[in-house]
Amino acid sequence: MNLKRVVVTGLGALTPLGNTVPAYWKGLANGVSGAAPITRFDASKFKTQFACEVKGLDIEQFIDRKEARKMDPFTQYAVIASEEAMKDSGLDLEKIDLSKAGVIWGSGIGGLKTFQDEVTSFATGDGTPRFNPFFIPKMIADISAGFISMKYGLQGPNFVTVSACASGTNALIDAYNYIRLGKANVFVSGGSEAAVTEAGVGGFNALKALSQRNDDPAVASRPFDKDRDGFVLGEGAGAIILEEYEHAKARGAKIYAEIIGSGMTADAHHITAPHPEGVGAGNVMKFALEDAGITPEEVDYINVHGTSTPLGDVSEIKAIQRIFGDHAYDLNISSTKSMTGHLLGAAGAIEAIASIMAINHDLVPPTINHFTKDEAFDEKLNLTFNKAQEREVNVALSNTFGFGGHNASVIFKKITE
Repeated sequence: MNLKRVVVTGLGALTPLGNTVPAYWKGLANGVSGAAPITRFDASKFKTQFACEVKGLDIEQFIDRKEARKMDPFTQYAVIASEEAMKDSGLDLEKIDLSKAGVIWGSGIGGLKTFQDEVTSFATGDGTPRFNPFFIPKMIADISAGFISMKYGLQGPNFVTVSACASGTNALIDAYNYIRLGKANVFVSGGSEAAVTEAGVGGFNALKALSQRNDDPAVASRPFDKDRDGFVLGEGAGAIILEEYEHAKARGAKIYAEIIGSGMTADAHHITAPHPEGVGAGNVMKFALEDAGITPEEVDYINVHGTSTPLGDVSEIKAIQRIFGDHAYDLNISSTKSMTGHLLGAAGAIEAIASIMAINHDLVPPTINHFTKDEAFDEKLNLTFNKAQEREVNVALSNTFGFGGHNASVIFKKITE
């Protein structure tokens, strides 16, 4: 079968480092931490009292107040990031076939704040079932894709992927496959999450998944550091316009990169812990390379899942060394979660953008907050500690792994004719 080529023609980001792609990339390139004490609620009684929040965002600059009231924050973030991406793409919606333009979005949790607020209100009331009429449509994860499609009149495939922290990458992979199979020409894809709530922080604290470094939040997310003690919860959204290559070329679109391969696997091991030897992680990278038709030696940069957890960081590096062999020492590897925190279902989207920007700028963003060497990691590996590194980046691979054992990898390449 003659598969179509798929390219990236627009980017949008709403992150703890900045509310646009340029601001986000500036933060990454300069090794800025997005972690700070929580402002969303009084976290003084929680074991973790900090997070990587979106900052300085005026929702009403982007969404009418009446319309915004129908949206959970995760949907608001999706709509705002998608608007930047659509404008960046230069798409003229009057000149494209809207029945072949769709939305595939990702969210691991969906409307957590809405669910928390409505159930809390009911539980603390007199027992009379009074609920907001928008409770259900605000809460359900698929509504984010629905709002984006309605805003732009996109009538092609429309759904949301839910695979925990792999959700955003799974959304990109699905959109990539639909286009290369000729079932669509354009997709708005990516992911959003807004889980910095009492339920989100309390739930992850109960799992003992979050860092508790309350004395110095800015250095709490420290992948590969001996003293890492869990991830830092983040929020936001990343939006990517994927387009069939000839479709993009015909309209003279700016092209950031080409998607050349993807992989999806399951650990089939544990509900939250990764396989200790990174079996699923290794397979997903292997399958992505095979799908792309490239050798491990052709990859320049891996944006790792790298959450700053004791088990996860080790298993992923084991997988990389097994799949890439000696070439692992020639790679740049970094975890941008050291700066953004973990955006859960949106992580894959903003990390894909980081990978694409690394290709466009020939600059690898760092893994910040490395202070103490961990003997579990081969010191000959270049984990891009503490400072961005210039190098030619022609091919970048982005990993995302989720609770439930979901693994997803996507590979981007500098555009060639």
